[in-house]
Amino acid sequence: MDRILVIGACGQLGSELTNELGKIFGNDHIIASDISKPNSAIQGFKFEQLDVMNADRLAEIVDQHQITQIYHLAAILSAKGEENPQWAWNLNMTGLLNVLELAKEKNLDKIYWPSSIAVFGPSTPIDNTPQHTVMDPNTVYGISKLAGERWCEYYFEKYGVDVRSIRYPGLIGYKSLPGGGTTDYAVDIYHKALSEEPFECFLSEETYLPMMYMQDAIKATIDLMQAPAKKVKIRSSYNVSAISFSPREIVASIQGHIPSFTATYKPDFRQAIADSWPNSIDDSEAKSDWDWNPAFDLDKMTNDILTHLPEILGDFQKA
Repeated sequence: MDRILVIGACGQLGSELTNELGKIFGNDHIIASDISKPNSAIQGFKFEQLDVMNADRLAEIVDQHQITQIYHLAAILSAKGEENPQWAWNLNMTGLLNVLELAKEKNLDKIYWPSSIAVFGPSTPIDNTPQHTVMDPNTVYGISKLAGERWCEYYFEKYGVDVRSIRYPGLIGYKSLPGGGTTDYAVDIYHKALSEEPFECFLSEETYLPMMYMQDAIKATIDLMQAPAKKVKIRSSYNVSAISFSPREIVASIQGHIPSFTATYKPDFRQAIADSWPNSIDDSEAKSDWDWNPAFDLDKMTNDILTHLPEILGDFQKA
């Protein structure tokens, strides 16, 4: 029976993925871990405190719990990474290499590691960005993700490590607070709308970026990990896509429910990061190889968030 370690389980993606894996495999078969203490989002799971840069501690947890799969989600995101590039590089790269090396030594069944649209850069075609294209990232986050993709493919080709990856677009969820990414305006904006506060956006109103609702991101991740190995033909990282929209369009979508909501625009250093990323993504290879298909468009996502976020906001206030 599979026993799964989720590294970075307290984060925005990690908390929701941990809970979904629990539904599939049973909570007893999931070990949640993070450098921080456990939060309410991952109650009901065994928890181990872990700094993924500590290879000995990582190996100890894998042996203790007889781990067969690892979902390695711990990383410093784009905006936070630009504040301290060397720290971001060290954590993002050392953590991944520790996991890959352990997977090789212990012959683990599967590894999941997320990449990002941050691997693309100013010379990348911005519309319908192909799976295989020019990649010249100009943020430490993007550089580390591009290097990580090459390491993943290397460990698959050289050592047979079954490592799988998705290049996430901006992820939008309502169950946890923003985590320091350039696309996080599309998380924070719903909080402001429900709090009846005006929103000041750090991107210009016409900045288009590829986005994905968290439920679709979880579905894509699990679909890829459950696909037969012979169907996983790309071992660097798959393009996936769902929605592309601008801040102006998400404001209009919210105003369909909350007409009084207003937003202003004051671009900061994150605008340059966003400008280096694509407007839209070609994910035809993911659709062809393992039948990827998103379920949410912008208005369906907005309706779902505004329906469920009030309860979550109440939980945040109690905490």
